[in-house]
Amino acid sequence: MPERDTISWTAMIDGYVQAAQFKEALEMFREMQYSNVRADEFTMVSVITACAQLGALEMGEWVRVYMRRQGIEMDVFVGNALIDMYSKCGSVERALEVFKEMHSRDKFTWTAIILGLAVNGHGEEAIDMFHRMIRVSEAPDEVTFIGVLTACTHAGLVDKGREFFLSMIHSYKIAPNLVHYGCIIDLLGRAGKITEALETIDQMPMTPNATILGTLLAACRVHGNLDVGELVAQHLLELDPDNSMVYVLLSNMYAKSNRWEDVRRLRQSIMEKGIKKEPGCSLIEMNGMIHEFVAGDRSHPMSNEIYSKLGNIITDLKNVGYFPDVTEAFVEVAEEEKQKVIYWHSEKLAIAFALLSSEPNTVIRIVKNLRMCLDCHNAIKLISGLYGREVVVRDRTRFHHFRHGFCSCKDY
Repeated sequence: MPERDTISWTAMIDGYVQAAQFKEALEMFREMQYSNVRADEFTMVSVITACAQLGALEMGEWVRVYMRRQGIEMDVFVGNALIDMYSKCGSVERALEVFKEMHSRDKFTWTAIILGLAVNGHGEEAIDMFHRMIRVSEAPDEVTFIGVLTACTHAGLVDKGREFFLSMIHSYKIAPNLVHYGCIIDLLGRAGKITEALETIDQMPMTPNATILGTLLAACRVHGNLDVGELVAQHLLELDPDNSMVYVLLSNMYAKSNRWEDVRRLRQSIMEKGIKKEPGCSLIEMNGMIHEFVAGDRSHPMSNEIYSKLGNIITDLKNVGYFPDVTEAFVEVAEEEKQKVIYWHSEKLAIAFALLSSEPNTVIRIVKNLRMCLDCHNAIKLISGLYGREVVVRDRTRFHHFRHGFCSCKDY
């Protein structure tokens, strides 16, 4: 194009966001700035959305400064995007600040803050926010109820969750979809009500998908219900025969029950079928740049320093009683090799990099593409206490806020 205006650049940035190419979206925004084309509110929504998906809090903060300098108004759409961004970066306090600053709010504003509070483990506050929404006569929609049910799940409020689910159907005439049922299954599963969760799946008016069955299987692993776990795993493998998560969780349950022959049989099946586990990938922002780590990868320019630092971290952990949990290691190798695989998981590499590259009081924020394994969860808890760092990990299923040797999630 001989000429590119604000609309041209915004269309490209938004196109990258819609295609889930978030790093490319931010690169396009930088090119737009180099071209001296002024952004507008629509550009900002797309850029902030990209920051949210990448967990790029520093970039998101810079965007707010840019808006003030350029005189770009924070309308309701930008405000909603900022609430979502701060929530997805694990900074719910800043999300609440934006919410309070907004002069105009719509149902998406209320839904964004309810979801943000819920996924960050502030269940009671999310429910209070829902009641505030009703008091100002803003009608909730199906997404709002996903936030409310998620809040009940994180707070362990089983009875309230059931009440909200029935209220959604009877009072607000909203037909539950698969996501709502997934929230209820998660709520019951985390509370250890495995039988009721199974009965709920049987009573659903639609066929359960792999996500819902996977949620119940994960609950079976947490609560040690191998009988239901085997049944659910069988259904899952009928839906998706190459689903590596099923093999990992089932193998973990067999190992905890000392059924080592079943562990060997399962891992032999994995090898024969050639099933590969999706590689773990962690993103971390440092000085406005997104750094990507893959389990066992050495492509980062600071790779030697990172692995050396990680070795020191493992030594420090062992000195306070850490022993690697290899029950979820998806490889058929000697115990020592399994431990190495566990040590080199992507979130551990990201943390080693952060400890090398950031100031002592900086919060470490990581976005993980998969569910975090038990070993990484236990290790990061210890790291947060040993090094006095707050660590926030957003994995495929939830947020984990680690502080002073503890984690916000209670059922991992």
